[in-house]
Amino acid sequence: MEKVMETTNRKNQNTLDQNKSPDARALTMSVKDGIAVIAFDDPDKKVNTLNSKLIPLIGEFLKEIESSPSIQGAVILSRKKGCFIAGADIEELRSAKNAKEVESLSRKGQEVFTRIENSKKPVVAAISGACLGGGLELALACHYRIASDIPSTVLGAPEVMLGLLPGARGTQRLPRLLGLEKALSMMLTGSPVKASKALRMGLVDYVSYAEDLEALAIQAAQRLAKKNLVRRQKKKKGLSGLLESSSFGQKFILKKAKESVEAKTRGLYPAPLVLLKVIEYGLVNSFEQGLQKEAEEFGKLSQTPEARGLISLYFAQTELKKNRFGKPAQPVKTIGVLGAGLMGAGIASVSIQKGMTARIKDISLNALGKGKKQIWKELDSKVQRKSLTAFQRDQTLSHLCLQTDLHRFETCDLIVEAVFEEMELKHRVLKEVEPALRDDAVFASNTSALPISEIAKYSNRKDRILGMHYFSPVPKMPLLEIIVTDETSKEATALAVDTGLRQGKTVIVVKDGPGFYTTRILGPYMDEAALLIREGYGIRELDDAMQLFGYPVGPIKLIDEVGIDVAFHVGDSLGKAFGKRMSAQEPTLLQEFIKNKWLGRKSGKGFYLYQDKKGALAALTKKSSRTVNLEALELVEKFKVKPQKMAADLSDTQKRVAYRMVNEAIFCLQEGILSTPTDGDAGAVFGLGFPPFTGGPFRYVDTKGVKKVADEMKRFAEIFGERFAPCPLLVDMANGGKTFY
Repeated sequence: MEKVMETTNRKNQNTLDQNKSPDARALTMSVKDGIAVIAFDDPDKKVNTLNSKLIPLIGEFLKEIESSPSIQGAVILSRKKGCFIAGADIEELRSAKNAKEVESLSRKGQEVFTRIENSKKPVVAAISGACLGGGLELALACHYRIASDIPSTVLGAPEVMLGLLPGARGTQRLPRLLGLEKALSMMLTGSPVKASKALRMGLVDYVSYAEDLEALAIQAAQRLAKKNLVRRQKKKKGLSGLLESSSFGQKFILKKAKESVEAKTRGLYPAPLVLLKVIEYGLVNSFEQGLQKEAEEFGKLSQTPEARGLISLYFAQTELKKNRFGKPAQPVKTIGVLGAGLMGAGIASVSIQKGMTARIKDISLNALGKGKKQIWKELDSKVQRKSLTAFQRDQTLSHLCLQTDLHRFETCDLIVEAVFEEMELKHRVLKEVEPALRDDAVFASNTSALPISEIAKYSNRKDRILGMHYFSPVPKMPLLEIIVTDETSKEATALAVDTGLRQGKTVIVVKDGPGFYTTRILGPYMDEAALLIREGYGIRELDDAMQLFGYPVGPIKLIDEVGIDVAFHVGDSLGKAFGKRMSAQEPTLLQEFIKNKWLGRKSGKGFYLYQDKKGALAALTKKSSRTVNLEALELVEKFKVKPQKMAADLSDTQKRVAYRMVNEAIFCLQEGILSTPTDGDAGAVFGLGFPPFTGGPFRYVDTKGVKKVADEMKRFAEIFGERFAPCPLLVDMANGGKTFY
């Protein structure tokens, strides 16, 4: 390949030498063979972001490019490995004082990006790594886009996941580039696409090897300047193309999209509906008028409680990507997994997909075969979705070792026990495996409620034992709850956290105690739901009510998913530890379910009926999993209790269930189970589905008002009794006018 000779743009370099601000250091410009190369590389951050100081700097560079006869065009790229531009500076958005201020930020971005698009000299985007949000909008303004083929190269518009919409021309540019349906899919889901798919969609023009990216981008800019390179225009085909070519068809697509959004969000998330409104406004009127509307609505959305909650959650996730226990001396290369069941296979799967070797031990070849089949199915589904090649699938699977003994377990840096939730069994497994481990190896129990200190009771290496509570299904659920005892070493904790982060999990670390954090706050939530059912509240009606509050799954459906036997044992053990605050009812109803072998989804019957998709039941209804078990209703009627006097108010019903979870979360903070509200918010949202738009239980209390929540809890306590007595920490904060954040 022709060597690209670099010359320095001395005028620009002198300017940068005079101004050593962080923003000037984050964006530099040089000239190579008549092409200006604008490079992002923020030295103070792991990723590049756009802010109100960098965007005008792009405009200054563009002005210089346009005025220089020796510069034929420009290339925009990143020197930061694995990241083009990750989006706008969210901190700047969060700290803005009002909607007008945010609207102004949007307009400045629109102006500079419009200037790029209107430039008479070609501008090429050379994309390697994450190209998201404002980064994608910058790339869209360029005349040609080349993406590298590395796995971290993804393009997306995730603003809706922060309660916002694309605010720098994205709402108007994407539909016109890709077509309405594809653009809506990107913006409404927030899901990024890899380079290969972006090429098929027409989002990028070429995909190259990473090492050739800059040279090819420079050549593309030179060819565009000479008019001997033209962008390929994707033709809209079929019914979709016909629909999108007429205003009637566009309205039809938008109408269907609105119906889908309303059904999925239940009106709890304003951003998707506003996004549709802005897109339609621009299509009906003009691109320029659409931009005006985009900036205006972007500003308004930034001030909504939903956006503030989701942005808070974003910062919580960002904070939890750091290992506050330090870097382990030796990261895990080989992980041992005891048990090839659903959880064990899931843990092994997420490990081998991140380059670790996983050794699974189980008592039989049959069990190991089932575990391998589950892992194969997970990997093969990625091949079907084209996110993995068949070669990559097979290569990943080669990191899996299956065995019925402890051969070579001395090579394991971390061992995760994933057997049944029985203390005696866990003691037996630990006693068997410990002699085969290295002195520095860490032993973790995957348990949802059994005390880690009790599991470690008979061990002579308690400093290397902790809990790693994964959520099912492991490959899909984002949370990992690590549980430490007073004897767990910092080194062991650091290793476990590092492993979880490498597995792609959001990791929280909590202290040992009955139910830890997530199971403990789930207990009273499900207890109150079961009590409401016994008071005569409809099963489906209660689930609908809590979904309207913002939970993705209703509490009764959740009991079925968890398993009625598991819910009973958890409630029973937590009730013994915390009394009426945790378990306000006699567990007779659930005991009868267990007696009848109605254990929820896993047995095909619980509060709802579950049947194979090919079964007769599925033929009668599209929502077979929402078919209430009539026998269960008869049993509920048998154990019916008289409800306490209370106004029939949907809001109060929702709060009865949700507030018990919130109150217990505050108890966990008060007792030191949680070290920060951030951990509590992330754990509740990513582990249990606490309404994401609230930001989590602690952010929810701050938003609603600490005093208001405390007063409502007191009101409930007067009606329903001690289980609603507000946590002393909540009362103290209310009296002192304090907030969690």
